[in-house]
Amino acid sequence: MVVKAKKQSVKEQTAAERERSPAAPGRGRRARESRAQPQSSLNACRAGSLSALLRSRLGLGPAASFRLFTVFALAVTAGFLHWHHLFHLFENDRHFSHMSALEKEMAFRTEMGLYYSYFKTIIEAPTFLNGLHLIMNDRLTEYPLVINTLKRFNLYPEVVLASWYRVYSSIMDFFRIPTKMCWSINRGEGLEPVESCEGLGDPAYFYITFVFLLNGVMMSLFYVYGAYLSGSRLGGAVTVLCFFFNHGESTRVMWTPPLRESFSYPFLVLQMLLLTYILRSRKPSRNAILALCVSNVVFMLPWQFAQFVLLTQVASLFVSYVLGYLSPDKMQTILTTHMVALGVCFVLMFGNSMLLTSFYASSLISIWGIIALRDRFRETFRAGLITWVMQCLAWVVTTVILKFMLAVVLGASDDAHISSLIKSKFTSYKDFDTMMYTCAAEFDFMEVETVLRYIKTLLLPVNVLLVSVIAGRTLKDVVSFLRHLSPAEPENDNGSDQSEKLVRGVMVYHSLQLLAFAVLAVLIMRLKLFLTPHMCLMASLLCSRQLFGWLGEKLKHQAAVLAILSIMAVQGVTNLQYQWGIMGEFSNLPQEELLEWIKENTPQSAVFAGAMPTMASVKLSTGRAIVNHPHYEDAGLRERTKLVYAMYSRKPVEVVKRNLISLQVDYFILEDSWCTRRSRPGCSMPEIWDVEDPQNVGKTPLCMMMSRETRPHFSTVFYNSVYKVLKVPKAARPSR
Repeated sequence: MVVKAKKQSVKEQTAAERERSPAAPGRGRRARESRAQPQSSLNACRAGSLSALLRSRLGLGPAASFRLFTVFALAVTAGFLHWHHLFHLFENDRHFSHMSALEKEMAFRTEMGLYYSYFKTIIEAPTFLNGLHLIMNDRLTEYPLVINTLKRFNLYPEVVLASWYRVYSSIMDFFRIPTKMCWSINRGEGLEPVESCEGLGDPAYFYITFVFLLNGVMMSLFYVYGAYLSGSRLGGAVTVLCFFFNHGESTRVMWTPPLRESFSYPFLVLQMLLLTYILRSRKPSRNAILALCVSNVVFMLPWQFAQFVLLTQVASLFVSYVLGYLSPDKMQTILTTHMVALGVCFVLMFGNSMLLTSFYASSLISIWGIIALRDRFRETFRAGLITWVMQCLAWVVTTVILKFMLAVVLGASDDAHISSLIKSKFTSYKDFDTMMYTCAAEFDFMEVETVLRYIKTLLLPVNVLLVSVIAGRTLKDVVSFLRHLSPAEPENDNGSDQSEKLVRGVMVYHSLQLLAFAVLAVLIMRLKLFLTPHMCLMASLLCSRQLFGWLGEKLKHQAAVLAILSIMAVQGVTNLQYQWGIMGEFSNLPQEELLEWIKENTPQSAVFAGAMPTMASVKLSTGRAIVNHPHYEDAGLRERTKLVYAMYSRKPVEVVKRNLISLQVDYFILEDSWCTRRSRPGCSMPEIWDVEDPQNVGKTPLCMMMSRETRPHFSTVFYNSVYKVLKVPKAARPSR
């Protein structure tokens, strides 16, 4: 049982001080209220004139203004509820409010700890610019290499949050306003008490607070998006409720706040909302195009995999163009926006070659060329189905050729493992790097249980219905085009027909995007985090009068939607209750012992190697140099990790020792669990090495021998129930 006792600090207010404070309720309250009444009346008059001014500027009548206000209010409500929901789940799972600073850092495992370590570096540096210089000239992450981690790891979120934290702390310190409350936590079981702090003055609390706030704003955007897509405020509510009912399949931000998608995905929602607005507009304004470009940039900057999502978007738009739902001019405008955003990201990421050698970049060039040569296609091939097929074939072939040409010219191989991963999904191909991904459950094929959960909440049946209806209408348009051989370009029509075709084109695009996300999710289960929210968004089309106007009066239509929602809620509420029932308390005493030993018994210049998740914690909590880490997207890092992980192979000990000495490692952290555990047959580390190192198959894994006796090659300097620290013998090393 945790005992929480308040610990006094310099910045805390005492009870007596709060009673004397003007902000405290007491005898001065009524006097303040009476003094505020004339000002309140003046503010009310000003508010009325302001609302009238806004209505006149926007050209809205009272009814339209009321609808706009309700959309805004409901969106804010949805965002607040999601923010509160995330914080509640995170606290329940870890008991974060009762954890020491070290425990909070240990809770950020694997990549999370690596990313958070750079936030910590900047806020602890003497100045912000000094901290920025440290992460741009980092020698601790891949010792002895000096790398620009801002370029390699997409650390702009940490840079921004660290700058905000420093400004916030400086302002609060200047005005002597308390920023956190600290307690002494009695952990029991003979353990020493620890100090635990809450409030924005605590770095970890500041960090996760803004992550959850951003994802609260994301839910507000989802409401607006659903309402805009369906043309109904009820549609926005359907999207939000579906998201909550399928929350465990829609996001993992409540369990893993520092991951890149936690910062990036909300901006994808904004980007797709702006794209939908542009697709519906006859002539989109420059401001809309600029906003789309900015949203593209802020979506790509925090996450290295954003380019693959945008590839599916461009592909969906291209198919919409081929079918005639998107005019060449508008398509080229969107492509130009994507190209400019990609160029800006390339500059801001200090020339990261992965951006230019991606399938996304090649696809933009390929599609641009196909649109520019559209008249040649019509002259060469018979107008109709053959032209469509040849355009799609030309897009696929030229994209692949361009991608590999750019990779050769720029000498980039960092994303080669992605091609190998895709290849392994359709063939029996496997290698060490591929199996490091495919042996993890989140990179396996989608589970049948996930599909069953979609069915239980009616999310899958509803989406099948909607896509079938949209596909039926699209098929009619295609047949009509093939009969008359007249392009169905929306901008060539007038009046209501034009608006109707624009809306229909938006629905076709969203259906194609849904299919693209479904393919990704089936191949890689982790990517269901794109599929599920998009399914929730598509569910808003249940409220579309254009699709379901045949149901009769609007009231009957809404009653039918509410009936479907009530059926969804049966399983949806059960899912929420299950989430709310998750109770945990973080504790990792073996790792805490390890980290404390490292800080007390090793020099600051010590260099460590070991399992990737553990290395992230070592760097974050001890500040020691490491040679490998969990960010596996760099070709050089993958080679370094193979040298380190040879400890879990069947290679001779002399080879492994030579590898560690070549990397200038002082200590290797051995974990027995990495030697024996496996997620499924063939996925233990020795079995993965058997694919890479067939000549040693059948021998006893080195890690098993080292767990019994490390001499004469290494010496054991620390051990507990989980970790054993092996000291690597000294070799001639350059001084640091």
